[in-house]
Amino acid sequence: MNFAYYWYDTAHWLLSPARAASDITKLIFDNPGNPLTNTPYGRTVSAACELFERTTRRYAKPEFGFVTTRIGNEDVAVTEKILWERPFCRIVSFERDHRAAKDQPKLIIVAPMSGHYATLLRGTVEAFLPTHQVMITDWADASMVPLSEGRFDLDDYIDYLKDLFRDLGPDLHVMAVCQPAVPVVAAIARLEAENDPRIPRSMILMGGPIDTRRSPTAVNRVAEERGIEWFKQHCIAKVPPSHPGFWRDVYPGFLQLSGFMAMNMDRHLSAHWEMFNHLVEGDGDSAEKHRDFYDEYLAVMDLTAEYYLQTVETVFVNHDLPKGDMMHRDQPVDLMDIRRCAIMAIEGERDDISGVGQTLAALDLTPNLSSDKKLYHLQAGVGHYGVFNGSRFRAEIAPRIAEFIENHSGEPVRKAPSRASERS
Repeated sequence: MNFAYYWYDTAHWLLSPARAASDITKLIFDNPGNPLTNTPYGRTVSAACELFERTTRRYAKPEFGFVTTRIGNEDVAVTEKILWERPFCRIVSFERDHRAAKDQPKLIIVAPMSGHYATLLRGTVEAFLPTHQVMITDWADASMVPLSEGRFDLDDYIDYLKDLFRDLGPDLHVMAVCQPAVPVVAAIARLEAENDPRIPRSMILMGGPIDTRRSPTAVNRVAEERGIEWFKQHCIAKVPPSHPGFWRDVYPGFLQLSGFMAMNMDRHLSAHWEMFNHLVEGDGDSAEKHRDFYDEYLAVMDLTAEYYLQTVETVFVNHDLPKGDMMHRDQPVDLMDIRRCAIMAIEGERDDISGVGQTLAALDLTPNLSSDKKLYHLQAGVGHYGVFNGSRFRAEIAPRIAEFIENHSGEPVRKAPSRASERS
């Protein structure tokens, strides 16, 4: 049994006295009554204490924190509402009390279930709040789900998507950011195969690993080279008794985070050194930007072992979807079945997680979908994060998505012609 999670919990417990001493020291050197507070020495001690606290803490799940958005010329209050809930996921809707809101297109953002919380897509949600009825999947931290709730694997993930598409439709548009591109395509392919009239009108796939054989990245190569047995042995751990999900097999979020940070360790070390210098120099604004980013980036969640391993094997090792070998509940996931749901594929020129061409593959693998229902956008000058966040996303990508949704919002939902006639 892998005891990595137990050692991780123990390390946090052992650091508690040092963290308490550091907090007290920082309070002393931040006190306006202390003559050393505003001296270089005082700011250096305070900065060192803050960096120690930030690098040893466990980061809580962040909040979306939306208060208002602007619809037309009006500032409108935003409230969060839970529309749909299962043990491993709930759907958060961002409600706006405005007469125009109910007539706007419905957009559900399927957030990655890959270690970070859905709040990582705060900027993605914010871009569409003025013009769309926005909802997002809020995946549960597996360590917080009691073992009595059962398993959750890739098949369950696809079941969740099929159910929520039916329940939240009709006239629904789906945005899959990175990892969920594969299960979203699979869920819609199965709904198409079942000739379900409640399929979404469109899906927007953003930096997703549809076919990782194209432009393979370091992440893709590691999966292929090591194979599924290596991941079972080195990446799966039991949840310790201090969590509601005690004894559940998980891929811990801290391991995922360690892997991502190791890919760009120099950048993260430089960022923390810059924050230290900002604090010493009294540059509070720059330090606050660092805090905001890392409060989000370092907040991680655990994934169920069965979901993680099935995803690695299906998507990154065997490439089942593009090969036509993917199955869901003993039924084939055949992208030839997709005939009604429009597809937009978006990629970043500098994406080092999902290489250029991996998401585009969705358009090539759906020959029975007419060309007027397909759109491809390659965003110049952005990496993986820039595909769904940042200034270029807001200025160039989001408007293209909004236009695509508008172009596919007015079509009546009909049953499709039989697959036999299409393939004859």
